[in-house]
Amino acid sequence: MPRELESVLRVVNPFTGDATFDVPFDSPAEVDRKLDRARSAQRRWQALPLDRRTQQVASALEYFRTNGSQVARDITVQMGKPIQQSRREVDTLLGRADHMLVLAKYALAHETLPSAPGITLRIEHRPHGVVLDIAAWNYPLLVPGNVVIPALLAGNAVILKHSPLTPSCGVHFERAFSSLSVPGLLQHLVLENERAEKLIDDPRIDYVSFTGSVATGRKVYAAAARRLIDAGLELGGKDPAYVAEDADVDFAAENIVEGACYNAGQSCCAVERVYVHEKVYEEFLERARSTMKAYRLGDPLDDRTTLGPLARRETIATLEKQIEDAVARGATVTYRGKRPPGKGQFFEPTILAGVPNDALAMQEESFGPVLPVAIVASDDEAIAKMNDSRYGLTASVWTRATARAESFAASLEAGTVYQNRCDVLDPALPWTGWKQSGIGSSLSRYGFHQLTKRKSIHFRAGS
Repeated sequence: MPRELESVLRVVNPFTGDATFDVPFDSPAEVDRKLDRARSAQRRWQALPLDRRTQQVASALEYFRTNGSQVARDITVQMGKPIQQSRREVDTLLGRADHMLVLAKYALAHETLPSAPGITLRIEHRPHGVVLDIAAWNYPLLVPGNVVIPALLAGNAVILKHSPLTPSCGVHFERAFSSLSVPGLLQHLVLENERAEKLIDDPRIDYVSFTGSVATGRKVYAAAARRLIDAGLELGGKDPAYVAEDADVDFAAENIVEGACYNAGQSCCAVERVYVHEKVYEEFLERARSTMKAYRLGDPLDDRTTLGPLARRETIATLEKQIEDAVARGATVTYRGKRPPGKGQFFEPTILAGVPNDALAMQEESFGPVLPVAIVASDDEAIAKMNDSRYGLTASVWTRATARAESFAASLEAGTVYQNRCDVLDPALPWTGWKQSGIGSSLSRYGFHQLTKRKSIHFRAGS
């Protein structure tokens, strides 16, 4: 993890423990210059027709295609994601961007409403101005991409404050969009967290997007409220899965384990708790153990590695505490369950069985490859326990019966409900959290609407 050294940020490789590079923090004068530049650039950019903005953004994104190998390697070296998964993140960014490029003309189109003769009623979507995007490290391309691309298409400028764990990804975004015809539309800042929070008080910031913890999200929202500007928050998750009695257990176990272990479990929508019907409980545990055995820990730059180190060393202590608490409450570690010896910030893929719903492992975000499992006797019990959480990002139901999935979808308190899949985003759907999992939406047309403000046009023709 990084640490602050007077005027520089030091980035440490979570596999080797070695410092990879130092990055200077932006000085107050440099921050001031970037904000002025963004404000000036935004006024010129919003004046361009949408089709020209779209063409330029599409051209800028080619940077990630041309430099994909280096971008993927930088992700892996900074936060430990296995290189195959980092390459997939580059490809996913480009695929998701293609969808947003097409969607922009529909999401941002003026809406003309029926009215009386001689009266014109129209809704227009106008840019906020300068968007401050405080991005997370776990998906260092996708998280900022969900904001940066629609924000620019909508006519905003963007100040990107990337995570101190993955600052070079912010640099890649800045390089990519430096090709736009208006200079300064996307600029990256390297700031201490305290200074980033104070930046929200600056009158040149018109909107804030934040991805991270609930605790920091509260601070960001409070800072935005002081100025009465809007903010979008993507916060934590404790996403449940339910394996019904009619589920394809092999398929469910394989996909749920992947949903818990992909990116070492460092995903807001990772599967972090599982409820299994008593009729298939033992079968599920056996199949889940078998699936976990196939995961290979090692050098994340090795194509054979499927589980990399954790990006943050303190997560290891969090996982150990959750496992200790679960066992004290009667749970059993049925597969692995500890930090392996050797270098690297690793934690073994772990299955906990018989975990009570008040255990930390069922209530507090893990952000690691730990899968707590509980037995339930009915669908109603599963729904009650799945909803027993302060989070509500996603939930998955593993069943052959669409009617059962629809019943769960109607009852579950979550922004996204899946049937027979998990831990995946479709850019056509809004990515949104209920409860303490967030405020607002990204992706889909609602992601564009979040990054714009409405202007109502009400004209009466002259007599």
